Amino acid sequence: MASISKLSNANLAAASFRSSSALRSEPKLSPNFRTGAPIRKRVSPLRLSIQRDRVERSSLVVRCSEQDGNGAPAKRTALHDLYEQQGQSPWYDNLCRPVTDLLPLIASGVRGVTSNPTIFQKAISSSSAYDEQFRQLVTAGKDIESIYWELVINDIQDACKLFEPIYEQTDGGDGYVSVEVSPRLANDTNGTIEAAKWLHKVVNRPNVYIKIPATAECVPSVKEVISNGISVNVTLIFSLSRYEAVIDAYLDGLESSGHDDLSRITSVASFFVSRVDTLIDKMLEEIGTPEALDLRGKAAVAQAALAYKLYQKKFSGPRWEALVKKGAKKQRLLWASTGVKNPAYPDTLYVDPLIGPDTVSTMPDQALQAFIDHGTVSRTIDSNLSEAEGIYSALGKLGIDWNKVGSQLEVEGVDSFRKSFDSLLVSLQKKCDSLKLVGL
Repeated sequence: MASISKLSNANLAAASFRSSSALRSEPKLSPNFRTGAPIRKRVSPLRLSIQRDRVERSSLVVRCSEQDGNGAPAKRTALHDLYEQQGQSPWYDNLCRPVTDLLPLIASGVRGVTSNPTIFQKAISSSSAYDEQFRQLVTAGKDIESIYWELVINDIQDACKLFEPIYEQTDGGDGYVSVEVSPRLANDTNGTIEAAKWLHKVVNRPNVYIKIPATAECVPSVKEVISNGISVNVTLIFSLSRYEAVIDAYLDGLESSGHDDLSRITSVASFFVSRVDTLIDKMLEEIGTPEALDLRGKAAVAQAALAYKLYQKKFSGPRWEALVKKGAKKQRLLWASTGVKNPAYPDTLYVDPLIGPDTVSTMPDQALQAFIDHGTVSRTIDSNLSEAEGIYSALGKLGIDWNKVGSQLEVEGVDSFRKSFDSLLVSLQKKCDSLKLVGL
């Protein structure tokens, strides 16, 4: 496994980054592009100890409102062991300014970043770090949606620069930064395709992942975008049936790409975890029987284990081997929504039991710090498949319809991102109007 120890001098890297960042040009946004427009303490794998592991937030946590970095980088951590010993890539589920705050995290073993509309809504609305660029864009006469994308693309490009050494060291296997198409396009196949092409073009970085939601309408978009040689993070996957459709879209896209060398087309499938337990736990409490109550907190990890089993099956056999001969890389499973929402559960519940080779775990602040502090580095994802199958089956017998659960969570996920996106645009518009009132 590649090591990122060369990145340990955060101050030197930050100076180099600032120098190169200052020289690059601002992204040129298409004036006709509009979103929605027609161009459209150890946790056993499955058994819970219902207690809360506490961890103090260390200096590695990114503080978006600060203008300087977080000080000296941490030394070797469990994140390095996670990658080097178990083949799982730890990513950070957050992005904000100053982007150089990521340097200590990179030195501590973080190998990529994921973002979404909610993350940017919180970052931009809660920090003054965006004010100067915002004022410049307003002065230039940009409309609010164009301003949003310029702010976002600026952060994505800067983060890509920081992770580029990892991308190069792993020959394109890691070091990615994800940016999502507008959530307003979640039910628009062609609009999503055009938006993904546009984002890929304007970001113009080899290690960017364009995030596309795994809605029924956007699964065909994934195939088309992959066939165009664009790497994709397929997000908001909540069920095994939809996950299989996502894998097929990736394989179909590779096969129809027409490329003889497929080695630079990569993808991850973001399988959401904690939200599954949040919904199913409520359903189990409504059922109320001892058997139902005993299954609380077990659904998400069980389904994830079965997703990994499906991953192993789909990326093997004659069809896959034919693609491997052209340099194709597996679409890695990415565990998303790994932050614990129920305070009664261990704080590494959605990290420790989901460790396995060729996977990614993207973690928000609390989960990341908890794993660094007391996570267990051990292959767990397929250590007890029979138990996972038993839990999955038992929940079905209790009346839990897995496909309906997946559909409901998908709708809620899309709606949540859309609300964050719309809310931020409203806030930016108000800010713009206030600047104009005072003459900028």
